[in-house]
Amino acid sequence: MQVFDFAAFPEPTLDYPIFCANFFTTSTLSIVVLDLNPLHDVTLQRDYIEKYYRSLMLLYQKYAEFFPWGDKITSESLKFFSPIVIWSKYSSSLEKHETLYAAFKDYFKAWLVVMEQAVEVTDKFQTVRNTEAQHKYLTWRAEKDPGHPLLKRLMGENLAREMVRRFLFEGVDSLGTKSFLDYFPEYLCEDGSVNRKRSIAGKGYRTRPWDAEGNFIGHAILFLSLSHASSTANILQDESTVRPHSVLTSDDTVPGDRAIPPQMWRFQVIPPPGW
Repeated sequence: MQVFDFAAFPEPTLDYPIFCANFFTTSTLSIVVLDLNPLHDVTLQRDYIEKYYRSLMLLYQKYAEFFPWGDKITSESLKFFSPIVIWSKYSSSLEKHETLYAAFKDYFKAWLVVMEQAVEVTDKFQTVRNTEAQHKYLTWRAEKDPGHPLLKRLMGENLAREMVRRFLFEGVDSLGTKSFLDYFPEYLCEDGSVNRKRSIAGKGYRTRPWDAEGNFIGHAILFLSLSHASSTANILQDESTVRPHSVLTSDDTVPGDRAIPPQMWRFQVIPPPGW
């Protein structure tokens, strides 16, 4: 097993993206993320896409066929990825490793070139905003990084936490004072702890949520996914009279049970596996 985790941050006087390369590989499987992580949510801010990513879409397309979309990303995690992200899972091979290395070099060169052209802001408010965005990013990564459980198994909880906060995501304790729950209050449990689930919203993207030009099309993807899920919805009556997970048939009856009047139906949408 080999793990490569690399990030490069601009000065907070720039709203420039964060360079991110996370590679996990074994003899049979590789899981990779390569991106210029946005400081601001590009599912909402089109101006940020225009400023930094539109001109880089050809770079992504150069490697798209080699690294297909690696299955589900939660809607919460997606806020930290850009339209040029390479997120992929594939069988390990020398050819793939060499292609990944080429992609890494191209992405890093692109990050350096565009950063050299970036204009520093003089507005103090914008600098503070950029600093907080970097801290929010680090806070999310330190809490929800998928490699954290592996580190805990290898070195114990205390050492793993030290490595995550003081080495892998150094700055989480110095760039700001807000906690994970300050940024993401939806993860608050009743006992005051952080919910360990990857997603609270329960939404995920199994296909790429940007088109070839970098436009966000994730809302349409979620709509289609929910429509598909609705077609296999369970229709439940009051639990005292109908067994759970009965499925409505074409003649409005439940197999083995009497017909259920429509006004007594209760819908439970069953999302695709893994949501």
